[in-house]
Amino acid sequence: MVTPVGLDLASSWDALLAGTSGGGPITRFDTEGFATRIACEVKGFDPGRYVTRKEVRRYDTYLHFGIAAASEAMDSAELSGPPPGSDPGAFGVIIGSGVGGIATLEANCLTLFRKGPGRVSPFFVPMFIPDMASGLVSIRYGLQGPNYATVSACASSAHAIGDAARHIQRGDADLMLAGGTEAAVTPITIAGFAAMKAMSRRNDDPARASRPFDATRDGFVIGEGAGCFVLEEMEHARARGVEILGEVAGYGASGDAYHITAPPPEAEGARSAMRAAIEDAQLTPDDVGYVNAHGTSTPLNDKSETLAIKEVFGARAYDIVVGSTKSMTGHLLGAAGAVEAVICTMVCRTGRIPPTINFSTKDDDCDLDYAHGGMIERPVSAALSNSFGFGGHNACLVIRKYEE
Repeated sequence: MVTPVGLDLASSWDALLAGTSGGGPITRFDTEGFATRIACEVKGFDPGRYVTRKEVRRYDTYLHFGIAAASEAMDSAELSGPPPGSDPGAFGVIIGSGVGGIATLEANCLTLFRKGPGRVSPFFVPMFIPDMASGLVSIRYGLQGPNYATVSACASSAHAIGDAARHIQRGDADLMLAGGTEAAVTPITIAGFAAMKAMSRRNDDPARASRPFDATRDGFVIGEGAGCFVLEEMEHARARGVEILGEVAGYGASGDAYHITAPPPEAEGARSAMRAAIEDAQLTPDDVGYVNAHGTSTPLNDKSETLAIKEVFGARAYDIVVGSTKSMTGHLLGAAGAVEAVICTMVCRTGRIPPTINFSTKDDDCDLDYAHGGMIERPVSAALSNSFGFGGHNACLVIRKYEE
């Protein structure tokens, strides 16, 4: 992981368990005149650790983050490319992004308007398009299997992981590198979301602005970063003798067919995706011990998601922890699903559940256990990760603890 609270898995995980907020004033550009002037930015990241000097200059930041997360995932899987003696066509890449190289697009539009078409960078198109993270990672490691990007707003990287698992199940690949990356703290993105009134305007209190399921929530806080997995067919992984961290056990996807930005009042699409993921895992709701909620800190999402969870889990909804790590990382848009699936994997491995921070006022419509009191320790054999995107895109993943 690369997140606003850490530059790798270990540091991010420790910060999340400690309830560390990644929120702060935006430093990427001058925010004078902007209604929202806060974000959860990645801090202290050095792209030069992962790419050459030329690539630092040419690549959009979303590519830097994606390559860094992919590199950590490959190292964790003890791989520097396709396993020795294997078919490179049996190792694919799917890395999702909601908006791709939006900073590159913005910069080159300004160049076009100010200096004319002859000054637009020849690297503009390849560095902007959302599929380039998958492309660059496949080139870097020589991975010739299924290769593309998923683009479904905030569900992008959850779809990437689910689709990657499907490719392995169908026999299209033995291994897939899957995840998501986003770097959208730019003037046009902040202005656009603020115009929708979707973002928090707690500019005087950025560390506490993201407050999922709290009655005083007033919008999400944008974040940035990346998360990646190496998925591998189980017997293939066992034959390699590598440590297996967890199992992508279930995947469910649905469409709201309701509104471009708002969830349906009865949350039918979210319910459908959650149930499909649990059924695909051949589990029941009673088997799930933790839900990493989409939990954006927006008035509509948190209410409708709570309702959906109650519909899926019944009375047991009150016995499980429903956390939102977006209270600390902010909303990583297209990278959120992957980062949160990594968190679910760690919850199952360690039996430790990160808190949902910044609670102050109870909302009667949001009355589940959101771990507002701090990190919770309890065994979790299966966790559900929810990702819902503008356009009515829903993707849910069940992550299960790996048992020998």
